[in-house]
Amino acid sequence: MTDFRSGFACLVGRPNAGKSTLTNALVGQKVAITSGRPQTTRHTIRGIVHRPDAQLVLVDTPGLHRPRTLLGERLNALVRDTLTEVDVVAFCLPADQKIGPGDRYIAAELAELRSPVVAIATKADLVGRGRLAEHLLAIAELGEWADIVPVSATDGYQVDVLTDVLVGHLAPGPALYPDGELTDEPEVVMVAELVREAALEGVRDELPHSLAVVVDEIVPREGPTPMLDVRVNLFVERDSQKAIVIGRGGARLRDVGSEARRGIEALLGTRVFLDLHVKVAKDWQRDPKQLGRLGF
Repeated sequence: MTDFRSGFACLVGRPNAGKSTLTNALVGQKVAITSGRPQTTRHTIRGIVHRPDAQLVLVDTPGLHRPRTLLGERLNALVRDTLTEVDVVAFCLPADQKIGPGDRYIAAELAELRSPVVAIATKADLVGRGRLAEHLLAIAELGEWADIVPVSATDGYQVDVLTDVLVGHLAPGPALYPDGELTDEPEVVMVAELVREAALEGVRDELPHSLAVVVDEIVPREGPTPMLDVRVNLFVERDSQKAIVIGRGGARLRDVGSEARRGIEALLGTRVFLDLHVKVAKDWQRDPKQLGRLGF
């Protein structure tokens, strides 16, 4: 089959523009963590879309933003590096929000690229037709786009159309990953992301940036029933944040543990004993040594 296409697409957009939800909708399964909090994606998680005629590898990045900390600068550098290595860029602009300074900042960065950029009006299900039409016009005025596609990842509106458009920008080539593989992220990264997602669920806004999760070890337990011991450290910047994560009498941390354990057991396909520890690493986002230790 000579007309098989393959390549990489990168999703960009300001924080909370719907990139991770869209990645999961395109792949058809949960590979990127989603949360109502901006700034939850810290790694370039790749989702792999398999089709009879193509293989599209999605690179999900942290949101591009004006950085205020050393962590912010490193995350932006990560996005810029990724953008130079992909075949097509998908720029997400949520339909339920007016185009703002953050979008213009990203549009200016994307104007420098050689790769084609497809502009996507995400969250199209949240607005009426009139508002969506206005949003699409505003997107058209924002820059030179290869295509503009409105989608809704939650109800599947135009997700297939978007896949067709992105695949159309790929060069002919062989499959890059084995059939059936959905992501190439190492298991420890996905385990850390599942714990992070559970820890961010329902907490106040001061936590997202300040929470780092590091998997200490995953070891098989001796005994008749197969089981893994998974030890994970959650790092926050202040004692007050540690108290939020643990909750009264440890209740919140127990909930985080049960929620994360379900996801980890599904991921690893075996029973898991999850051991969580919350530690304070003071101002880690601004400290190069601590950033290195925490994997940034």
